Amino acid sequence: MCRMSALAATALAASMLSYAAPAAAWPRLKAPAANAARPGLSTTAQPPAPPPRGATPEERQMAARLDPLGRATFWAREANLDPRDAQAGVNLAQALRALGNYPEAVAAAERVLTIAPDNLDANLEIARSHIAQGRGFYAIEPARRAQALAPRDWRAPSLLGVALDQSARDEEALAAHRQAVALAPDNPAAVSNLAMFLAGHGDPTQAESLLRAACAKPGATMQVRQNLALVLGLQGRFDEAEKLARQDLPPELVANNMAYLRAAAQAGAPARSWDSMRQPQ
Repeated sequence: MCRMSALAATALAASMLSYAAPAAAWPRLKAPAANAARPGLSTTAQPPAPPPRGATPEERQMAARLDPLGRATFWAREANLDPRDAQAGVNLAQALRALGNYPEAVAAAERVLTIAPDNLDANLEIARSHIAQGRGFYAIEPARRAQALAPRDWRAPSLLGVALDQSARDEEALAAHRQAVALAPDNPAAVSNLAMFLAGHGDPTQAESLLRAACAKPGATMQVRQNLALVLGLQGRFDEAEKLARQDLPPELVANNMAYLRAAAQAGAPARSWDSMRQPQ
């Protein structure tokens, strides 16, 4: 078994063992009298088993390479071993969000705030998980807390922009997105989030221009390119959109996406109808 699989298996086993059955589920046994002498048996006390240890820094680094379920299992164990380990709690929230377990992700991040109220990453994770559920209103407060904690960090106003957009507060949303880009003009994710806001509000031309610029920046991700493909497709430029989509996606997913885009364009669907196809970064 490779070290990566062993790490996941060990974490899973330890996590499963951390849950005990209710006392009522076990038969009631009569305990022997303390220190009762029995012929032929030693009464020497056995040393207690050592407590379970937390993961080493190397094991924590390796956990980042696990799939979301493996990461969730690993970080749940770490958080159970030390409830005051804020980083374990944040990493657990991130893994749960990647699994689509959004309420559990929010709960994990909120537990971090009980021990570290000024934890920036926990506030960002709460905002991301609410946004992923389409509950932008509930992401506004944690995004604002994150913004107050790190006024120069573009992530908080960018998430705030998405949260305000989902709450139909368009002017405030646009201002937040523009603030994020002002803080990080060369960050492709910040630029992409502003572009998708504009595309969703009837300005695909400016959105396309911003997305092309974002795609050319170092660190541009698959999501930035796929956002550009989405904007192109909704303008009826299917060949360009499909070419971009094939750079990152398997053929069956490309076919599904292109079928959706053609149907949306033919029906003249409003921009907001495809909000669910994009996620903020």
